[in-house]
Amino acid sequence: MQTKLTELLQITHPIIQAPMFLVSNVAMVTAGMESGIAGCIPALNYRTLTELKSAIHELKAAKVKGGAFGFNLIVNKSNIKFKDQLRVLCEEGCDFIITSLGSPEETIKQAHEVGIKVFCDVTDLKFAKKVEGLGADAIIAVNNQAGGHRGELSPRALIQELTLNCNIPVISAGGVGRKEDVDAMIQLGAEGVSVGSPFIASVEAGVTNEYKQACVDYGAKDIVMTERISGTPCTVINTPYVQKTGTEQPWYEKLLNKNKSLKKWVKMMRFAIGMKATEKAAKEVTYKTVWVAGPSIEYTTAILPVKDIVSKLVN
Repeated sequence: MQTKLTELLQITHPIIQAPMFLVSNVAMVTAGMESGIAGCIPALNYRTLTELKSAIHELKAAKVKGGAFGFNLIVNKSNIKFKDQLRVLCEEGCDFIITSLGSPEETIKQAHEVGIKVFCDVTDLKFAKKVEGLGADAIIAVNNQAGGHRGELSPRALIQELTLNCNIPVISAGGVGRKEDVDAMIQLGAEGVSVGSPFIASVEAGVTNEYKQACVDYGAKDIVMTERISGTPCTVINTPYVQKTGTEQPWYEKLLNKNKSLKKWVKMMRFAIGMKATEKAAKEVTYKTVWVAGPSIEYTTAILPVKDIVSKLVN
């Protein structure tokens, strides 16, 4: 299937393996490229710039015709590593960058100087028009079926609104777990899809087998929104631990959030605590388990190699 996304990245299938915090790694993206799709890794998955450089070198060596690789950058002030990460990506090279949570202006400027495409996460038309005006190459339309921090509009509503009002390609993110879903998003007007949660249960994913198996055992009905990870609603699997602790912010955080001068610091504290808990759950098994995933795990029936997951999406 040829679309504007396959043309932009010179890939075989119009699919991006979505960047997932702590889950995505070189092995997953390499297998994705070998299967004819694009793979993306959060730059924050690497603690040091040396580790980030090493990953880029590995992926450049592993790249094959029909595949592409990129990195996700958090571009707001919460990511103190942003400027250095952007510099390394531009110096070492990659096919594309996906920006999240902030203005992509500087990223677009620097990336385009060295021939790197920039796609921007958006959840509404207002921000989509803004990033289009800044020169983004495509829009990642994050809908209300996405895993993690998701949008508010349905896939249909968001795709149609963006395709009617924007002139750059729209890539739909959320709600894709099988070939029928890919086809549906393309028919609505998307030029490709970004798929995350189904790849959590891949052999190559860098998380525990328990996390992977949870994506097999649970389904769409088991996905709930919680404010306890970052302070912003985020989708997680409704494990017994999540049921026990609840999904709303603790009362004292709600109270502190009403204070304008303290709100920023409360959010930073909640984000740090939540990310630490998520990392612990991803890397080791404890009774305090918070596993991030989206409703598209509904069609995950076994832990499979990336190539088999891609095959289910395209055949």
